[in-house]
Amino acid sequence: VQLVESGGGWVQSGGSLRLSCTASGFTFSIYDMSWYRQAPGKEREWVATISSIGHITKYADSVKGRFTISRDNAKNTVYLQMNSLKPEDTAAYYCRLVRGGIYWGQGTQVTISS
Repeated sequence: VQLVESGGGWVQSGGSLRLSCTASGFTFSIYDMSWYRQAPGKEREWVATISSIGHITKYADSVKGRFTISRDNAKNTVYLQMNSLKPEDTAAYYCRLVRGGIYWGQGTQVTISS
């Protein structure tokens, strides 16, 4: 199993970013996928989850209405569109798979300046 995140960067408050997580080594289309984030000095927290075929999505209250999780099973990729970004969204963002055990990508850093 391999999960590779990309798309992080630095943006000003109010800006947007789109994160991608490309998966390999398993049958992507039959598993729910999630995004988590971890800010410096804080615990990793759940951000959003999407069901295997994308018909169910769930969000943390802190990002609801601003972030959108989606997936393209033909590309083995899950996305996180982040709009109206705030400084408190600054964190390393990780995708997560639960398949027997828990698998994480290496993370992509998102930095929001005020």
